[in-house]
Amino acid sequence: MSVSKTRPTDDDDPSYIDYEAFLDPKFSPAGFANTLVLATNNPNDVTLDLSTPLSRVLFDIQEIDSHIDQLTTRSAIPLLTHTKEQNEASGRIVGEIDTQIKALNDSYKQLEKEVIQKHAEAEEVRQVATRLWETLSLGRAVGRCLQLGRQLEIQSVECKEDHRALVRCAHTLLSLRELFSSATTPGSEGFGLHKVNTVRTLRESIVEPIERSVREAAERIIREFSMGSATFAQAEETKARTVSALTTLYLISPTNLAKGEKWTPSFMIQALEVYIRSALQSSIAGLSRALAALPGLEKTLGEVSARCQNLVALEAVLDQTKTPPHPLLSGPAAPKPTSMLQPLLACLETGSLASYFWRTMAGSLGSRVQEIVGKGGVSARTLRTNKQKVGDLIRECIIRGSQPPSSLGVGVGAGGQRGKMVTKGGKNPEADHVSKVWEREIAVMVGSVVNNAGN
Repeated sequence: MSVSKTRPTDDDDPSYIDYEAFLDPKFSPAGFANTLVLATNNPNDVTLDLSTPLSRVLFDIQEIDSHIDQLTTRSAIPLLTHTKEQNEASGRIVGEIDTQIKALNDSYKQLEKEVIQKHAEAEEVRQVATRLWETLSLGRAVGRCLQLGRQLEIQSVECKEDHRALVRCAHTLLSLRELFSSATTPGSEGFGLHKVNTVRTLRESIVEPIERSVREAAERIIREFSMGSATFAQAEETKARTVSALTTLYLISPTNLAKGEKWTPSFMIQALEVYIRSALQSSIAGLSRALAALPGLEKTLGEVSARCQNLVALEAVLDQTKTPPHPLLSGPAAPKPTSMLQPLLACLETGSLASYFWRTMAGSLGSRVQEIVGKGGVSARTLRTNKQKVGDLIRECIIRGSQPPSSLGVGVGAGGQRGKMVTKGGKNPEADHVSKVWEREIAVMVGSVVNNAGN
């Protein structure tokens, strides 16, 4: 090993210890030991002599120990003096810090007494006040629910005698629905209602059953709508009842919308579709039977035209009735004010109910006529022989059925055309005008029968 020759000490005494090698951050004890072994042994020897390098290391340690002893002996007084000065300085610092810590502790105790304890007391008071307010708010909400529930019970009884009570029930139901829907929204009027047993009982045993009965009563009024031979006073009463039912179904239709979904009065549209579908099914079934037994055709066509007249009357009522503002829908979700007819026409994808009625019937009659002809016999021969007359009767039925009932006076037909009841046979000039208005429907209906009756 190449050792540093000397390293000056405090007294400039030479030393053969290589202090720079030992103080090097990259110093490796294993590398240093390997160097000592190689310096005192031949790499080709079979056995190694470790006594010499070990003696060298022990000698170096002894040298360093002697040097440390020499330094401490010579510098004892300066070291002790320095240590004493450091201890005295530390004592002064500790004394100063103790004084400041005591002052800080005293300040903290004063602060704790004047602020922290009072804040804790104030926080307890705040929590108590908050919980009292929440209890008061919940109590008010429960009280309002019970009041609305009682009001709903009274209104539901009134519905049996006054159809206008249906609308009042609908508004009460919407108020309850608004409270129930906010039960899980913090800060809302109804927050926490879902946890109150009384409210759950009210909802399950009173509100929901009455809502079902109100909906059923409104749907029943729609199903029973008829203007056939009614007097003017009876027609006005029927219109008023129908408007109440329509408004009720419009208001209580579900308002839970998915994101981006457009609201529609689904209950109202469903009830109207059921009414139209019932009229169509009865008319198609009756006309199919009449075409197989022609003597009863005129009576059946009279019934069909009456059903279509009811649809025309219903269309007029819907067109004259404006949609009410919905309390639970606001902003972009709120429907634009329009007549109650528009949502139904949009759902059916048609321009008028009478046109929808005749075109739908025509779509089903073709196959029924083909069945009659296919079976043959007297019914098929009679139909084939009288198909021109049948076509004329169907034409008169469409003209008659597409006009408003006499109880309504002048009404609105398809395409905004107005007309009065026409005489049988279409000899009246007004009948010729009406037949032009409905010529497409006449052509489709007559064609569905005549064209499938054969030659």
